[in-house]
Amino acid sequence: MRGCEGAVLDAFVTRAYGRGSGGDLKARGGVRARTGSAKMADMMTERSESVMSGWAFRDGAERWAAVVRRDPVADGHFVYSVSTTGVYCRPSCPSRSAKREHVAFHDTEADAERAGFRPCLRCRPREPGLAERRATAVARACRLIERTATMPHLATLARAAGMSRFHFHRVFRAATGVTPRAYAAAHRAARVRKELTRRPSVTEAIYESGFSSSGRFYAAASDLLGMTPTRFRAGGRGAVIRVAIGRGSLGLVLVAATDAGVCAILLGDDGEALREDLRRRFPEAEVTIGDAAFERTVRHVVAFIETPMDGFDLPLDIRGTAFQQRVWRALRDIPAGATASYAEVAQRIGAPRSVRAVAGACAANPIAVAVPCHRVVRSDGGLSGYRWGVERKRALLARERTR
Repeated sequence: MRGCEGAVLDAFVTRAYGRGSGGDLKARGGVRARTGSAKMADMMTERSESVMSGWAFRDGAERWAAVVRRDPVADGHFVYSVSTTGVYCRPSCPSRSAKREHVAFHDTEADAERAGFRPCLRCRPREPGLAERRATAVARACRLIERTATMPHLATLARAAGMSRFHFHRVFRAATGVTPRAYAAAHRAARVRKELTRRPSVTEAIYESGFSSSGRFYAAASDLLGMTPTRFRAGGRGAVIRVAIGRGSLGLVLVAATDAGVCAILLGDDGEALREDLRRRFPEAEVTIGDAAFERTVRHVVAFIETPMDGFDLPLDIRGTAFQQRVWRALRDIPAGATASYAEVAQRIGAPRSVRAVAGACAANPIAVAVPCHRVVRSDGGLSGYRWGVERKRALLARERTR
């Protein structure tokens, strides 16, 4: 898990303007039909690219379209005035829509006021927007979590943000992609890693990380570090990963596993390139050639890739950020023979604006087929990029649909 989920903080502004949020939702009953929210997620992702490039909302037609849909992405780029009321508003203003002939656009609030209009009392265009206010409140809560040794009560965080507990929980998850408790766990994991590399002893690192006792630390060490504290201080040296390469109809299959379960399934045509990919993922681990028992595991994996609809019953050792873990769980809920768009996956995990973040998690998936990122397609049903080649993705989907 990346230190303190740094990407979470970086994402405040971009998510407020159409890119990300979080939550957990277990898919039921197969792949659902596209929803209005999923379609909107795609639209907002496309618009965010235009906004970042500076080309959005330049002409009247685009500005009027933003006003009609009350687009929060447009807030801060322009304001509009209504001649019949004498007020000007931000594009996302919830007030009743005015007729187009009564609307004029202004680049700034000052321009609108120089033209004789006063600010709307409902959307308050001179004050920070709702997304900005929420981002500020969530950032304040994150700082509070980081400053305290134990996880603050949800009510305490909500009071600091000026919200009710339930509303704060929803806003925090939408802004960061994780719950307050998950954020606290990510921060603690980062702090533990940092202190273990800085302090002369494990005991000193335990207390500097905010744990009140060594017992609590060692109970959580496996989840926080993926290994013992002593092994982590050695840079992961001593962690044993068994590896072997098999061959199937889609080419070479590298299978790697720890004592906890399969940690990598990599597809390709060059065995050395696959081994190098594994070394990049586990640079300090001791990689050994699997024995005869492990060869049976490899045969099991290859057989599963040939018939993925039969299910995968081996234990997995999946390592990633909190957000990636949630995306990968959602992928495993997509049944064989079905597909879902990136927007639908984002909707399922409760993060309808996190389409790009979902795509990034799919690209980072180290366990091919068992974590079926090949079942995620573009909104129009077309095959998008696949880490192990689009032709392999097409073949996997074809054999699943045939069954």
